[in-house]
Amino acid sequence: MRQLSLVVTCTDRKADKPDAALCARNLPKGSVKQRSGNWQERIHSATARGGSSLPSLTDLYRGDHWARSRRLVTAASAAGYRAQLWVASAGLGLQPVEPEARTAPAYAATFSTRHADSVATSAAENAQWWGHLQEGTGQATLQDLGTRGPVLMALSEAYASAMEEELLALGERGGEALLIGGVREVPGVHRVRSDAGLSHALGGTLTSLNARMATAWLEHSTGHALTSPEAQKAWNAWSTATTKPVQYNREPMPDDDVIAFIGRETAKVPGISRTRLLRVLRDSGRACEQSRFASLYKRTMGER
Repeated sequence: MRQLSLVVTCTDRKADKPDAALCARNLPKGSVKQRSGNWQERIHSATARGGSSLPSLTDLYRGDHWARSRRLVTAASAAGYRAQLWVASAGLGLQPVEPEARTAPAYAATFSTRHADSVATSAAENAQWWGHLQEGTGQATLQDLGTRGPVLMALSEAYASAMEEELLALGERGGEALLIGGVREVPGVHRVRSDAGLSHALGGTLTSLNARMATAWLEHSTGHALTSPEAQKAWNAWSTATTKPVQYNREPMPDDDVIAFIGRETAKVPGISRTRLLRVLRDSGRACEQSRFASLYKRTMGER
């Protein structure tokens, strides 16, 4: 059986409530490197204190996304692989979940820049944080996993952006690499964009969509290499016949409300991008056409 590395993002739902020291919101101000170093010291200290009483990564995370991520191992085995699950964590770096059963304390850290426990305020800083974290606590890089065999990754936009340097290195080394979700195309890596239109067939929440799509890919590629033309053809045939348009019933907003929203959110998250702001607005169930939002954003921020 061929080795297959499965890489998924972590979840903010944990088995226990983290101590205040292990919430990114409580880190002292400083450069990304300084804050990352401080964070790693806190993680190492909490790990040493907790010892064998700490939960394994398998048991630390909770929620639909994590449940579906764990089932990826079963789907990979059914497809003929010897699979190992890895978790990409903004608090721990890239860590093996099974079979090493790494333990860790509960923590709150994320690459989602509008979250209270964001580790940074921009995509560029997220990438810096990931690099420092990997140097200090990461157990492997994506390119390391690529030397062992095919790599299947189910990554959110924020995490794929933070890990882009490793994604590029993985693509450059060749081999089979499949990215479900992500934020953009990566040379040498076959990418399948997240498709909310498949959620009606795959079930579950949108937070677990990438993991569910990864499982579906494995089920439809059985008997073929991970990213072979045959596997891609089987996926395209199924997904095209299955996907359905997603309709959103969003509430339109007057200009004054959009301007107030922009001012409020940019004050809370300095450096947040216009694209991210519009997504936050739409995720809240409200509507604003893209070009109109861009115009109001420029007016609010004093741009020409």
